[in-house]
Amino acid sequence: MLSIILAFFSIVSSAVAHEHQGDPSVFLSAQGPHKQSFWYNSLPGDGGTQADSVFSGITTFGRLPYFPCLSSSAEAFDIAFLGAPFDTGTSYRPGARFGPSGIRQGSRRLNLYGGYNVPLDVNPFNSWARVLDCGDIPVTSYDNTYAIRQIEQGHQALLSRSPFTNSSVPGPSISGRTLPRIITLGGDHTIVLPILRSIHKSYGPITVIHFDSHLDTWKPQVFGGAPSKTAAINHGTYFYHAAQEGLLKNDSNIHAGIRTTLSGPSDYTNDRYCGFTLIEAREIDTIGVQGIIDKILSRVGFVNPVYLSIDIDTLDPAFAPGTGTPETGGWTTRELRAIIRGLEEVNFVGADVVEVSPAYDTNAELTTMAAADVLFEVMGVMVKKGSLSGMGDMRGKRVEEEL
Repeated sequence: MLSIILAFFSIVSSAVAHEHQGDPSVFLSAQGPHKQSFWYNSLPGDGGTQADSVFSGITTFGRLPYFPCLSSSAEAFDIAFLGAPFDTGTSYRPGARFGPSGIRQGSRRLNLYGGYNVPLDVNPFNSWARVLDCGDIPVTSYDNTYAIRQIEQGHQALLSRSPFTNSSVPGPSISGRTLPRIITLGGDHTIVLPILRSIHKSYGPITVIHFDSHLDTWKPQVFGGAPSKTAAINHGTYFYHAAQEGLLKNDSNIHAGIRTTLSGPSDYTNDRYCGFTLIEAREIDTIGVQGIIDKILSRVGFVNPVYLSIDIDTLDPAFAPGTGTPETGGWTTRELRAIIRGLEEVNFVGADVVEVSPAYDTNAELTTMAAADVLFEVMGVMVKKGSLSGMGDMRGKRVEEEL
């Protein structure tokens, strides 16, 4: 099976490499279904570009250029959207394997008017950064252990490449290089364990901001009973395993939006053992959006590289019903987007949105649109922060802190 997949990618890689020799921008700009004379691609006003009408054509995230990055390294990027269609680690409602395609579907209107983000004062579709949709990691649905390995290898294959911008400038990675950012479209939350393993190879222990209604640090014996090693890794235990494997930077991680029931107070004790503190969803009623932002910033700081993981069930089911384990009493889409914008000074090296299950969504695509809009804010924050080469002196500071 693996040999067939590798042979396929080899054929695709050869074909792609043959078809676009020369200026990469020419190849990327020529992927529409027709020539520019059929539709205006240059926007009036402050400029920028748009695709053909947003309800037609092949759907990528935000109508970004598509390139099969996993089968060819011919195109460099600063930010890549990468799907991880995996949902066999969920405990309740499956369906997140369709999350990547659903989120892309919900993102079609993001750059309808050019993509300028007013609150952030940035246009992530028209900036210094080259942003591509790199398609999906090929993930088996028959073997969780193998699937988790596929996700780690696929993520690392892109993360380890040189970015389009400032590729020769020092950055915060272990090797001292500047690396691109990967934004992953889930998939259930289990995918974060292989992603953190990939990030650990490039950055070492990482600080995590985790938006979710659930802790996801449960011991396997508590969440699922751990009848086997495979079953012990699921969407409620992956952070426990990450902590055990040393993937998380000690005492710098935070949950936000928590409102789950527990097996008992010991769940919170175990959560602290895993290196997290938490903000419960109900706290927004007393400290407001800015209070949530301040708590997160005081925990993660402005020095460490940070990974951002967003479970769509952070939102109340009124705003995101299409998810695997919905919990009432959550935040609104407006509140979550505002909180993310408030983190614009954080050094995000990667991010994900997970647990989007389109089968449980409404006909109006509330959940997939919410997920896409949240990622629009994430992309905007990353672009506004600039290339990770701006963190070039952070590596030494982190070493000094640990000493």
